[in-house]
Amino acid sequence: MRVPTKWRQIEQAGHSFSKIYFKFKKFRELFTSFKKSYLMVMYKLLEKPRQPSLKSKVLGLIVNPIAGIAGKYAFKGSDNPELVQRAIELGAKPISPERAKEALLVLKPLKDVLRLLTFPSIMGEDEARECGFEPEVVGELSSIKTTPEDTKKAARIMAERGAELILYAGGDGTTVDIIEAIDQKVPILGIPSGVKIWSATFATTPKNAGFITLRYLWGELPVREAEVMDVNEQLFRRDELSVQLKGYAITPYEPQYLQGSKWMSPQTTNEVEDQNAIARSVVENLEPNTVYIIGPGTTCKAIADLLGIDKTLLGVDLVQNGRIIAKDADEREILRAIKNAKSKIIVTPIGRQGFIFGRGNQQISSEVIKKVGIENIIVIATPYKLSTIPTLRVDTGSPELDENLRGYIRVITGYHQILIKKIQ
Repeated sequence: MRVPTKWRQIEQAGHSFSKIYFKFKKFRELFTSFKKSYLMVMYKLLEKPRQPSLKSKVLGLIVNPIAGIAGKYAFKGSDNPELVQRAIELGAKPISPERAKEALLVLKPLKDVLRLLTFPSIMGEDEARECGFEPEVVGELSSIKTTPEDTKKAARIMAERGAELILYAGGDGTTVDIIEAIDQKVPILGIPSGVKIWSATFATTPKNAGFITLRYLWGELPVREAEVMDVNEQLFRRDELSVQLKGYAITPYEPQYLQGSKWMSPQTTNEVEDQNAIARSVVENLEPNTVYIIGPGTTCKAIADLLGIDKTLLGVDLVQNGRIIAKDADEREILRAIKNAKSKIIVTPIGRQGFIFGRGNQQISSEVIKKVGIENIIVIATPYKLSTIPTLRVDTGSPELDENLRGYIRVITGYHQILIKKIQ
């Protein structure tokens, strides 16, 4: 069959158009490739060194040697010198020096180019030298026993000497001392070491404090205002919670490694109902002769209320066969109680921060967790609280245990309701 002339012309026109299109497409691909190559060459020719000169960077380091020392002994803080002395007599060991060294080890590659200012002896100098730094020691200690005035003096001198960031190992009390001394003149960053760590100036772990410091000195991070909070220790020891906003500090901002300030769960009707639903679910599954280590918080207290027992709101209590066997227990009491008994841990994360261990429940130490076993940890939280927490966190003081805890865990969120949440 003969194809009409008109259709042959259309077909030929189509072939011609296809040839033109493919030639144009090939030209466009060649042009794009050339443009990329050209831009890459020009970038290499014009590129300036990205790194700032770290020789011009000045970092201040303050270590509060007694911060957190009383945490495992359920003393609710280290502001009272008599309780600190009592903790030492009981065998308490300093925590903040070791945690300061964890952060410094991240910065060790910069030890020959970074100008590091420290206060003498146990307030920074010793830790820096043990990590291979040759610090510039400023100021003098007022006495053998360090005081809040030493912290304030150190912060003032470091600000005067041009510190671009003050890295400090301590808790909320240390943070308050620093902002009282220098206000917002210099950015600050906390290495979490205290019993009370409610402020938003702290990294999530000592190692992450080192990473934030490194990136900030490198010029990669902005700063922001961060809430400085503190708890009244006297009321805290009486099982009463009184939190005050003490001011605002300037802090390097890195949302992944920086903790937020603590949020307390609102005791609305829905929240209370959710807590009671969680309590019913937990109580129905309590096992006989098992020691339950129940952490602080209103969600945990709802379990005790359902059992009809008087649990502390802010302490760690031990429950076995429906009765309290130890109230506001410290690490020693917990270890004794679980030595020859099956045991489980019940904890709820801190609102907004997401910590299930290492904040406000240091009595549940790494030794306790290892003895109980990771498989025997029960996490509870209301849907509202979980909505404020992108991920759960741990800071037990043992990097190895923290790593073992990371992954996914079941969280009881209501009556027979479970949600899988990640521990970061």
